[in-house]
Amino acid sequence: MSMFSFQGQNSALGFVSQKDIVYNKLLPYADKLDDESNDILSKIKGNLGRAVQLREIWPGVLFWTRKLSTYMRLYGRKFSKEDHVLFIKLLYELVTIPRLEISIMQGLARLLINLLKKRELLSREDLELPWRPLYELHDRILFSKTEHLGLNWFPNSVESVLKTLIKSCRPYFSEDATQEMLDEWRPLLCPFDVTMQRAISYFELFLPTTLPPELHHKGFKLWFDELITLWESVQNLPGWEVHLVNLFARLANDNIGYIDWDPYIPKIFTKILRSLNLPVGTSQILVPRYVTNAYDIGHVVFWVSSLLGGPSKQAQAQLSGLFNSITSFFHPSNHGRWLMKLMKLLQRLPASVVRRLHRERYRKPSWLTPIPESHKLTEEDITEFVKSMMQPVLLAMFSKTGSLDAAQALQNLALMRPELVIPPVLEKTYPALETLTEPHQLTATLSCMIGVARSLVSGGERFPEGPTHMLPLLIRALPGVDPNDFSKCMITFQFIATFVTLVPLVDCSTALHERTDLTEVDRELCSASAEFEDFVLQFMDRCFALIDSSTLEQTREETETEKMTHLESLVELGLSSTFSTILTQCSLEIFKVALEKVFNFATTNIFETRVSGRMVADMCRATAKCHPAESLKLFVPHCCNAINQIAVNEEVLNDEELDKELLWNLQLLSEVSRVDGDKLLLYRSDLLQILQLTLRLKCKQGYTLACNLLHHILRSTALIYPTEYCSVPGGFHQPVGDYLPIRDWGRPGDLWNLNIQWHVPSVEETSLAFYLLDLILQPELQRLRRFAAGEQDMSRDDVLKSLTIVHHCLLGAGSLMPPLTGEPIPDLVCSMVNLDETTLYTGMEYGTEVIKNNFDYILEHSEDDTKSLFLIIKIVSDLLHFKGSHKHEFDSRWKSFNLVKKSMENRLHGRKQHIRALLIDRVMLQHELRKLTMEGCQYRSIHQELMRGLLRLSTSRYSQVRSRAQSVLFTALGTYNFCCRDLIPHVLEFLNPDNSSVTQQQFKGALYCLLGNHSGVCLANLHDWECISLTWPAIVRSGLSSAMSLEKPSIVRLFDDLADKIHRQYETIGIDFSIPDDCCALAKTLMTAGNPLPEALIPSEEEEAEGLKRQRHKNSESVEKYQQLISDLLDCLGNRNMPWKFEHISIGFLSLLLRDDHQLPPAAVTFFVKSLNHDSLYVRKVAISAVAGVMKQIKKPHKKVPVSPSELCKTVVAGDRPDNQWLQYNSSKLPLKQEDWDACVFVEKTHWGYYSWPRKLMVYAPEKEQPKQNLCKEEMAEREQIIFDHFSDPIFINQFIEFLSLEDRKGKDKFSPRRFCLFKGLFRNFGDAFLPVLRPHMERLVTDSHESKQRCVAEIISGLIRGCKHWSFSKVENLWGVLCPLLHTALSNITIETYADWGTCIATACESRDPRKLHWLFEMLMESPVNGEGGSFVDACRLYVLQGGLAQQEWRVPELLHRLLQYLEPKLTQVYKNVRERIGSVLTYIFMIDVNLPFTQPTTSPRIADFTERMLLQLKPLMEGDEEIQNHVVEENEVGEQDERTQAIKLLKTVLKWLIASAGRSFTTAVPEQLRLLPLLFKIAPVENDDSYDELKRDAKTCLSLISQGLLYPEQIPMVLTVLKEIAGSSSWHARYTVLTYLQIMVFYNLFTFMSDQKAVNDVRGLVIKLLEDEQLEVREMAATTLSGFLQCNFLSMDAPMQAHFEALCKTRLPKKRKRELGSVVDTIPSADLMRRHAGVLGLSACILSSPYDVPTWMPQLLMDLSAHLNDTQPIEMTVKKTLSNFRRTHHDNWQQHKQQFTDDQLLVLTDLLVSPCYYA
Repeated sequence: MSMFSFQGQNSALGFVSQKDIVYNKLLPYADKLDDESNDILSKIKGNLGRAVQLREIWPGVLFWTRKLSTYMRLYGRKFSKEDHVLFIKLLYELVTIPRLEISIMQGLARLLINLLKKRELLSREDLELPWRPLYELHDRILFSKTEHLGLNWFPNSVESVLKTLIKSCRPYFSEDATQEMLDEWRPLLCPFDVTMQRAISYFELFLPTTLPPELHHKGFKLWFDELITLWESVQNLPGWEVHLVNLFARLANDNIGYIDWDPYIPKIFTKILRSLNLPVGTSQILVPRYVTNAYDIGHVVFWVSSLLGGPSKQAQAQLSGLFNSITSFFHPSNHGRWLMKLMKLLQRLPASVVRRLHRERYRKPSWLTPIPESHKLTEEDITEFVKSMMQPVLLAMFSKTGSLDAAQALQNLALMRPELVIPPVLEKTYPALETLTEPHQLTATLSCMIGVARSLVSGGERFPEGPTHMLPLLIRALPGVDPNDFSKCMITFQFIATFVTLVPLVDCSTALHERTDLTEVDRELCSASAEFEDFVLQFMDRCFALIDSSTLEQTREETETEKMTHLESLVELGLSSTFSTILTQCSLEIFKVALEKVFNFATTNIFETRVSGRMVADMCRATAKCHPAESLKLFVPHCCNAINQIAVNEEVLNDEELDKELLWNLQLLSEVSRVDGDKLLLYRSDLLQILQLTLRLKCKQGYTLACNLLHHILRSTALIYPTEYCSVPGGFHQPVGDYLPIRDWGRPGDLWNLNIQWHVPSVEETSLAFYLLDLILQPELQRLRRFAAGEQDMSRDDVLKSLTIVHHCLLGAGSLMPPLTGEPIPDLVCSMVNLDETTLYTGMEYGTEVIKNNFDYILEHSEDDTKSLFLIIKIVSDLLHFKGSHKHEFDSRWKSFNLVKKSMENRLHGRKQHIRALLIDRVMLQHELRKLTMEGCQYRSIHQELMRGLLRLSTSRYSQVRSRAQSVLFTALGTYNFCCRDLIPHVLEFLNPDNSSVTQQQFKGALYCLLGNHSGVCLANLHDWECISLTWPAIVRSGLSSAMSLEKPSIVRLFDDLADKIHRQYETIGIDFSIPDDCCALAKTLMTAGNPLPEALIPSEEEEAEGLKRQRHKNSESVEKYQQLISDLLDCLGNRNMPWKFEHISIGFLSLLLRDDHQLPPAAVTFFVKSLNHDSLYVRKVAISAVAGVMKQIKKPHKKVPVSPSELCKTVVAGDRPDNQWLQYNSSKLPLKQEDWDACVFVEKTHWGYYSWPRKLMVYAPEKEQPKQNLCKEEMAEREQIIFDHFSDPIFINQFIEFLSLEDRKGKDKFSPRRFCLFKGLFRNFGDAFLPVLRPHMERLVTDSHESKQRCVAEIISGLIRGCKHWSFSKVENLWGVLCPLLHTALSNITIETYADWGTCIATACESRDPRKLHWLFEMLMESPVNGEGGSFVDACRLYVLQGGLAQQEWRVPELLHRLLQYLEPKLTQVYKNVRERIGSVLTYIFMIDVNLPFTQPTTSPRIADFTERMLLQLKPLMEGDEEIQNHVVEENEVGEQDERTQAIKLLKTVLKWLIASAGRSFTTAVPEQLRLLPLLFKIAPVENDDSYDELKRDAKTCLSLISQGLLYPEQIPMVLTVLKEIAGSSSWHARYTVLTYLQIMVFYNLFTFMSDQKAVNDVRGLVIKLLEDEQLEVREMAATTLSGFLQCNFLSMDAPMQAHFEALCKTRLPKKRKRELGSVVDTIPSADLMRRHAGVLGLSACILSSPYDVPTWMPQLLMDLSAHLNDTQPIEMTVKKTLSNFRRTHHDNWQQHKQQFTDDQLLVLTDLLVSPCYYA
């Protein structure tokens, strides 16, 4: 923006604006906008301030905050910095009001996000926000303690809104926030607990990373080392690792150059590569967790693009490595679920780098930390980056997922390096344009060319020859306009339009003689530009051919519809927009030729008006739009003459079927008239005569076309619009000597010199419009008025015609009509704040009066005239919503504007460098937006009448009329303020059972009106007590209406949808609408500070007092309404005649009304408790949830007191420390007596104390300070008495348990958390009062083996154990006296159906409980889990249940884990498979605590190392011998003592189960221990994939596959390689073979860690090359495959020594074949020489196969070397043949390009080889 315009603005506005929408300054009435915006802003400030001070959240605050967001849509952030900060602070206070209704909070939060969006406008000095209120809000909603009980219903979108809000506030947290956050959340970091996920996700969301460098010691330096070492050492992708990555990505991006990432880069890239989950090797088993917890590509890209550059260049090297290693996955022949991820990576990475470049070079500097010079990307960095990405992108162009991702990547890469990017794309495009057989190739390359179009055309110093490709491309693309291939046609249109928009089509060839200042490229372009005229004419011929082949007669049978099909309309759109783009960009000379051609085509043929006619008329309209004067001169006289000649004789007017020529000329005229209004004035008399003639036609098609003509003339004269969209202001009409168009190729529009040519209606034009209205509209209105009054008869057709004319006048002159006037409807809402609408100026003053049309008459007299009714609905809709443009049209234009902008924008330079046509379009959209928001939404009497009319139509007889009227009604309901309250009673009238005159259609119509459409308002579910308290009871009562019949499926479906929608959309409605005092003080400042000053008065003290009074009144009124609604619903339920369906609906509504801030009324509590024993299953389920919720409501709060253990420990050390030992289970100090129990401090949550202590650890106060337990009935509150009475009644309990132990769906039922919550609540609130009644039932159920009975008792027991948390010692002791025998029985009766439920029961019971409180349970479970009683199955189940309990206790029971391990070790040689698997899983949990994480003490729980030591001793017999290990154990336990070997085999099977189970579950892998078992596994694992192998072998194979995928630390790599080398020397070829497959997977999954260690690379290479010379053929071949894989992923490189080595091996001489006597034994063992020779050939073959998609420089020579061995002995010959055939297969596609790498002689040899007979031999 230039300097002087700034000064000007300050004086007019009175303040410096933060950031306007620049497009407003380009509107034709821009000078009026400052006063207007100041007026609106002062109203907003004044009224918002008043509303807050008067404590009126609704409607005051909500109304004016909505106005503020509209203001920002219209003017941007056009307020002073001072106001900006005040708005933010006020909204922040409002959003964080604790009891605020969530849906209100969400609306305010969205506005606050919008205010904070452009963070460069406010620095940290201007604004500081506290973080804690946001954390409390987030915690209260996302980790709600009451939501699962149905006491809170949150909107679905609340999570994303909150996250975005926190992101927007983050830059403004105070400098001490980081430390406070760490103190708050560090104690939650216990990796075995769910709190870990919670803490890390908080870190990701909240930690600020934009502090300035001088404050870094208060920012990330406090946590970076701690979290990055945690990330480095975690190995098995737990769920929280993703959050860490997201945090690091953000940190890296915000602080480029301030953190040294180099030490971590290999690990970063290794983990990224692992996260892509690419398939490697043949038989790979994926750990499911790797798929679900993979990194988010968006953040990965962010991180990588921030690491690039800087002095070390290490990141780019690794990135190139990454792309080299995954390039082949992009080849179109590869496909899998990983492909989407790869494509996303490809598409996002260039965009991210461009964003970074823009930030470094072009962005306006702001308060955010700049990137230091040393770390900015250099030119060389960019080139390297683009090079590394080119190969994958070119492969991805033809991907199965479509070429869009590749096109976007290319667009961004071409911005940086056009000379590297565009030539290879062109190389692919030219052949694709020539080929006819592969249309997919054409669409793919064209869409990529569209992406790079702008970089190509503008050339620039990097790629000066770019523009010379433009004409050849355009000419060659023409055949794509093909009537037979729709998608090809569309992409060609898009391609041509894109290029033509960027280039003026002007013939500059004369400049060659006239100018002397031309460069070589300029001269080339000038001479080429002579072909433009040719191109335009050829394009037109193609279009004419397309039109000829799509006339109606050709494409349809007679009977089909006459409308255009969807495809045809798309082609029509493509054709017309492309053609008009071409004409816009033409020089006048070319235009005249084109005009001539179109005119001849249009006037020498007669087209039908439906399909081809529309296309031709569109082309003619395009000519008229570009140069109206020249075009109208041809078209108007021609059409007028033709029409007049035909219409001379009178009878034409009354024909039903009109002459085709007449219709065609009329259509042509109506389209050509859509031009700049003042050019039409010349022809006004001709046009008026035609209108008067043709509007009287009888034929509907005829008068509709005439109406279109009328509509277009009115629009052209009455609207404001730009008249040209050229790419250069002023067009191309200067002589070539002064102005050279080729210099403007691809030039962006200049926002400050757009020179838009606006059409603003002149006096003559408006008078023409009004004259037309008087002439045509008034008589029609008179006729309709007389008809409605019954004074004049009209036929249906006449009525339809009149209405059509009225409708078109409205559409044409909508912007001239005055706004609908009428009195505002009073008393819909009461407010102390002014709720008046604001009006906007859109450049029009108003003129005529339009009378309302009365349509009741038609409804009464001819309800079946649906066509007229349709039109009436349209007219009403336009009266309500049409202001010269339609909302839906505006929305779709906005969408397409954004799409075009995306496809052609320049993200690198930014600053709105769009092409001129786009900028003009955006200004026009701004004008339309103002038109749409112009009148505001005040609800007046006229709207009321129209809407009641619509309601009447919505409940009329014909379903089509109803549905159209309803959709207009829904739009209107969403538009006008508070109108729903006015309409609801009228809708509910139709549902009233006392209203007997209601028809079924009206009843259905009314239900539809309540239901609403998918996007608009739903009347049945407005978030407001007044409305709900009317609609819900009415819906339920409508069950008694005479019009309701459950026989009609449509009505049943409607009620289902209604109930469903209410359940889906209901959000808890607030009861407390208080505004705290802090907000009021801020609001006062808002009213007194800044410019413009509000006119509204600051409220007086009386008004404030009144406001407080009203707030209290509103709160108490809400409570009354809430209780009233519940009692209404209960009344309905009390009605005997109510059908069951409505009973269910009503109970569903009641269940939504439970809340956590207000208890349910006693009547409802009684109802729900009684419903627990209802006959219907649905009702019982709802009642169980509801009663569980009521239990929560009446729970007494327990007192907590702080203990502060944080003094005990200062350093950050996690794990088992002396200061947290008192939390652990210790059987010698269990609280077995009352006094021990009282002295014991119980800490229920498992994570406290593991990582660090919180400042204050809250624990429960001693028993005597807690509320009294076991009250007698008199001391209870009313709700408690109700529950107490029912549950102490044995009959009620009998019935209840009976129902609970029924089956619901056989085989599908699971342990029900709802029932558990119900029982937990019962025992928590009432102590052991109900135990005596329930005990006999529990004893009975436990012995019954039915699964439903067992499940029921499991639910009760888990509820009991969790509910006894606060019982006294004596009660707890008694309880366990009852429970232990019960559980004993249960566990011995366990069955396959119930073991999962018992596991859940015990796990639920132990969750978040101090283990010392449950010692009875643990001791009982530990007694002897594997005792063989009841067989192997019961043993496995007991282990499962025990494991569930111990796993919940995590690190606090080391003693129990040790005891369990000691007990299990001798039993590891189990025979039974199910027990083995279970033991394996239990072992995983026993060793889970032994983690290798940073800052963590060695655990006191069992350790893997000691255990492995002991196992190896027992496995020794298997290690030593060389014979194969067979699974020859008989499954029965024999009596005799078995030998050591058999025992060892049994043990090994269990150990394998443990290794498999722990692969996905533990956090770190015990690599050193696994390595000691590896040799054994290699010995057993089979080579082939065969399922018939026994369990032992299959497990060994799975185990190897899982271990090989593990993540290795750098220091572990040498250890692994040593073991592998040792095994590679083993005598079994199976083991040697498996080493290779293991190596492939291990290297790929740890690629960059390996590559950063040169010694390791050499070792691997040595190992593979050694195995190439193995004596076993299979091993040699596998070694070759492995080598080729390593070469392909660039782990090893093809260097001279390696090539020499293989060539030398190849030359090994073979011994001569001796002639043998027939019948002698053939010597089969190959000699050493043969093996070496084969090794050499295999090596060469590996090199060739390692580049399947291109031909590197060394390849031709190697192929020649190989061919020399074609006639060697087998197996060499076979290898050579296979290699050649593979080479042929992979290089066949692009052989034309590959051929160029070979010399002629080599080609001869090759052709000979590939087609020689030996190839087929």
